[in-house]
Amino acid sequence: MRLKGKSALITGSARGIGRAFAEAYAREGATVAIADIDLKAAQATAKAIGPQAYAVQLDVTDQSSIEAAVKAVEAKTGGLDVLVNNAAIFDLAPIVEITKASYEKLFAVNVAGTLFMLQAAARSMIAAGRGGRIINMASQAGRRGEPLVAVYCATKAAVISLTQSAGLDLIKHRINVNGIAPGVVDSDMWDQVDALFAKYENRPKGEKKRLVGEGVPYGRMGKPEDLAGMAVFLASDEAEYIVAQTYNVDGGQWMS
Repeated sequence: MRLKGKSALITGSARGIGRAFAEAYAREGATVAIADIDLKAAQATAKAIGPQAYAVQLDVTDQSSIEAAVKAVEAKTGGLDVLVNNAAIFDLAPIVEITKASYEKLFAVNVAGTLFMLQAAARSMIAAGRGGRIINMASQAGRRGEPLVAVYCATKAAVISLTQSAGLDLIKHRINVNGIAPGVVDSDMWDQVDALFAKYENRPKGEKKRLVGEGVPYGRMGKPEDLAGMAVFLASDEAEYIVAQTYNVDGGQWMS
């Protein structure tokens, strides 16, 4: 019960990694807002988790939606203790085929969504005066470039940088900002990733997913549950002295 009495909001948590975090937080005693653009899916997830979870509709590209989500958490639980910035989207293309629309959409969700969600949460935490935890989801893609994944890699590199700057700025308010950089995780998003690689690398569907799984030193792709331990740790009192760090949880794919 490391998070007993804590109020958490997890963006993009109706499914995948976000849902695994929400389930882990609830087991550890937190009350969790399942915040997602798909309200029906969020409601279904909250119902499956139980009374410690509730659904909040959230579009991280809409400032009014961000502010309404934070206010909903304050009204429900009296304040916000933990934010996990998990909502993200993916796209890929060769450099010469990247479109402005794709670029703007990825940065709107992955970077601006992270920044302004973080900002709204920090304002709420500062007003409450009891500190807090903010966890940003980066990626191994933010550690390096990839030939077909320039824009997504750039967004996740920005998340790592933002985590460092926000961490240094907000720790004076006892708000710890840190990040998690997953490797390849078997989730709904990776089915989309595999389909895009199949298109641009002329592969049968499923082959890229199989190959990247075989390439992980641990011996398989990650599962959402593999990341939950780090998410719980960074939200807990055990992480009190950890500031502005991004941790790799990737089965040994990247060392830093």
